[in-house]
Amino acid sequence: MNQERIMKILIAPIVSEKSTRLADENRQFAFKVMVDASKPEVRKAVELMFDVKVDGVQIANVRGKVKRFGQSIGKRADWKKAYVTLAEGHDINFMGAE
Repeated sequence: MNQERIMKILIAPIVSEKSTRLADENRQFAFKVMVDASKPEVRKAVELMFDVKVDGVQIANVRGKVKRFGQSIGKRADWKKAYVTLAEGHDINFMGAE
């Protein structure tokens, strides 16, 4: 796998009530990833960027919503999210303070 591609796989962490609860209870973290990303690529990207050991990766395709703007109809872009389960004793801190 190309090192440059690995660095672009993760777009952003998903920080919400659900993802915070998953992180606290199951050591699972949610990320918005590239639409064509695969599980091995997501695993390598998380291990490289956060220096942690990944146990598993689950990927979900999220379909964009259809929205109306007056008479015109538009559609939000489809995107992909990944739930990454970390090994025991590993953690990711998005706030920066340790």
